[in-house]
Amino acid sequence: MQLLRRIYHFIIFSNILIASAAIAQCLLTYLVLGLPSSWYVIGIEGTATLLLYNFSLFLSKPKDPQASPYLRTRWVFGHEYIFWINNIVALGFLLFCLGNVHVFTWLFLSFVGIVSVGYSLPVFRFFGKRGGLRQIPGLKLFHIAVVWSLSSVGLPVVESWATAVPIDWGQANTLGLLKILFLLICTLPFDIRDMKQDSYYHLKTIPHLIGEYRAKWLCYILVAIHIGLLWVAPFASLIKEGMMLTDILIGIALYVVLFRKNVGYHQVYLLDIALLVQYFCVVLFLY
Repeated sequence: MQLLRRIYHFIIFSNILIASAAIAQCLLTYLVLGLPSSWYVIGIEGTATLLLYNFSLFLSKPKDPQASPYLRTRWVFGHEYIFWINNIVALGFLLFCLGNVHVFTWLFLSFVGIVSVGYSLPVFRFFGKRGGLRQIPGLKLFHIAVVWSLSSVGLPVVESWATAVPIDWGQANTLGLLKILFLLICTLPFDIRDMKQDSYYHLKTIPHLIGEYRAKWLCYILVAIHIGLLWVAPFASLIKEGMMLTDILIGIALYVVLFRKNVGYHQVYLLDIALLVQYFCVVLFLY
């Protein structure tokens, strides 16, 4: 049991899970749009996600991590050697993959990187104090969703287009917008869970602005909207059915597990797993 707990903490807190979810979402784009997969692009997606999430953790490091009330903070900075090994390996693989993609992909990645890093870096001034874009009330949720859509949909599309692969731009744009909505669904429960922690870092998220009760209902509404939009999306029927099944499973998880009283801190990570489940549901329906 102790070994399983250690493995679980490693996968969650080292950001291996979220990097795997990014890879799955990238693979999903290739499936939905019928594009030939580029493993260099997939490698970039996974390693860049790992590095960006680790970078965000590093920037939020408190003066005394072991005195933090949050297990994630204590674990990460109590195992810094894992943190740096992951970063070094990921950076090496990222550079290798970058050397095998088109220059237009480099330009697109530079744009996505600036948007991503701008969220945490204190390069802007708000009310006389320096901070990142995350200091703007309510922006956190939308920023994460847009960056994920740009990377997991935009990156495969740009590399395919740059290498003369035909693109159905109607499908690509629809998928990008639906991805933003899906990421809002998967991210909002984290903000609800982290209301106290975000207050500690002086962040005003959507749950802070509209209240916890309304934020929970917003999750259900977004799930319903996503299913409705999928119904009319220009994708193959089996793909839409797989994605709708994921939405239904998320709705059940929200009601049965995640929005119950006294829910455990770690149960919200089911929504990171949902990013993987969506891909496998589509694969299941297709094959």
